[in-house]
Amino acid sequence: MIDGLDLELSLERRIASVECEPYSFQTSHRIDELKVLLADGTRTELLLKNLRRLELDAAVSLAKPDFLDNPQREQVAYRLLAGAGMGIPLCYDAGEDWLLLEKVEGVELWQLGELEAWVDAAKWLSRLHGKFANSAPISDHLLRYDRDYFSLWPRRAQRAHPALARVVARYDRVIQILLSERTTFVHGDFYASNVLVGGDRISAIDWEMAGAGPGVLDLAALVSGWGDAERSTIVAGYGEVSSEALDAAQLHLAVQWLGWSPKWAPPPEHARDWLADALAAAERLEL
Repeated sequence: MIDGLDLELSLERRIASVECEPYSFQTSHRIDELKVLLADGTRTELLLKNLRRLELDAAVSLAKPDFLDNPQREQVAYRLLAGAGMGIPLCYDAGEDWLLLEKVEGVELWQLGELEAWVDAAKWLSRLHGKFANSAPISDHLLRYDRDYFSLWPRRAQRAHPALARVVARYDRVIQILLSERTTFVHGDFYASNVLVGGDRISAIDWEMAGAGPGVLDLAALVSGWGDAERSTIVAGYGEVSSEALDAAQLHLAVQWLGWSPKWAPPPEHARDWLADALAAAERLEL
């Protein structure tokens, strides 16, 4: 996908040697870790992410809806955020279906039990959304978290989970609440497994679901799994948020997980009782 000469052109540096091995923290796409020795003796580590659908994990490829697959989406996200000072990985180069990224030193947020780190992530998220609050990006490659998108998931989820019938019948209210929120640039999958923390640096990775939509979706993903008290503390780090909007976002995320495919289960880091979460959020919204 990228040879030594291409790598030199990408880095604009002469290369003495390259070692390639599978990255230990794989996502749904194949990622290779490149240990590069430059001609001047400097060593650096990069990640080469393969965005081709054929390279998807077999289970994910079977379950992932076709309309979500767009190799260009993540590339657009990195271009939009280049130079924004948000700490995301540097993108050294990109092809039609691959990304050459900085390997960020850090640990996934879910490994950190200190609530302060989660509050810092919420503050980071607020800055991201603030940057695009008045100019949500427009691109054919980015997802549009709009009425059409939100309407796709309830029936998909109900087919596998009949207990959602009452919620689905009243889902238009959920959509109305979400559409009343300001539109901004959203990560779309802002769970703790996609947030790296290294010292003072917070870095969001895996922008495969990036798009324009209500920022509360990202916040709802971040606070998934926390109890009420901790959730309130994290949300306070983000800023003022309607509890109704947060409940609607949490309900939608749960329905979306349930609507992927009856033959698919979320990866371990996302393995929750999403049906219980959906029903609890619906109860709070009095659906």
